[in-house]
Amino acid sequence: MPAKHRKMLTDWQAPYIMPLLRLIETQSKTTIANWCIDYAEGRILPIYETAYPEDTRPKDAIAAARKWLSGEIKLPEAKKIILACHAAAGEAEEAPAAQAAARTIAQCASSIHAAAHCAALMFYGAVAVAYDTLGVNADWDKILEVAEIECGLMQAALQGVAIENEPNPAKINWNC
Repeated sequence: MPAKHRKMLTDWQAPYIMPLLRLIETQSKTTIANWCIDYAEGRILPIYETAYPEDTRPKDAIAAARKWLSGEIKLPEAKKIILACHAAAGEAEEAPAAQAAARTIAQCASSIHAAAHCAALMFYGAVAVAYDTLGVNADWDKILEVAEIECGLMQAALQGVAIENEPNPAKINWNC
């Protein structure tokens, strides 16, 4: 049986989480979805593909989310493909970094219908990067240091695409 590893960050009040959440709240659902899908594709997908190069479910989920955003497919079709990515995460117990990456991607793709899903980029994605960088047996304090840096990069990426004075910010209930 594989060792148990933490699957995600849990501190919604962390000083590197709160500013990102506040910035997200100023943006439209479309901006949020595009940002987190782009970030997941560029930074998180390679972590999964290193462990599972033949499994295209996470890449397919990203493509489906983009197709939905462009109006090429309907939500039920996108959802079916995104759920397959969730299944990939469930099957990746032996590779915690890849599992966190697949969870991140599935949730980021799910942001097309509920913007709050983008929080997974921080909570799962930062852990995926930290595990990929340091290894899964690294001290949790070191994992948190890498996660903090990654969340800063996520915030910078969102600031780069953020619409100043967005007239239609997403209404997000973080449920935390």
